[in-house]
Amino acid sequence: MKDKIVVYPIIISKDPKDKSVPYIVSIPALNGHTQGTSIEDAIEMSRDYIGLKVMDLIDDGMAVPTSIYDIPKTEPDELSTLVDVNISAYRRQHDSQPVKKTVNIPHYLNERGMESNINFSKLLTQALERKLGVKK
Repeated sequence: MKDKIVVYPIIISKDPKDKSVPYIVSIPALNGHTQGTSIEDAIEMSRDYIGLKVMDLIDDGMAVPTSIYDIPKTEPDELSTLVDVNISAYRRQHDSQPVKKTVNIPHYLNERGMESNINFSKLLTQALERKLGVKK
């Protein structure tokens, strides 16, 4: 099955009064807005917004706006660019549905863990997140 990829223009403007998150992003195709600490962060935040919004539309059985490849006209103090999002890959990266895995551990650790009421799945998940540098 082919991955679903969407492309939408975004418009970035800067709020000189906001020192912490000065970049404001408009995503006209989705009637959405987000912010960023830098232009790079603003583009990444727009990619995240688009991914979440399109996944929600699909999950709710609603129409997903067709990709738009035209860059809109902007004011002199604005920046406009196209942002592409592979929705299929985005879903795979953010899918927190449990997956059954079979693991082997020494018997003595199993016994000690059971005695201590350790949730092995939770512990393995936390260890993997730590090892892989994943923040949830």
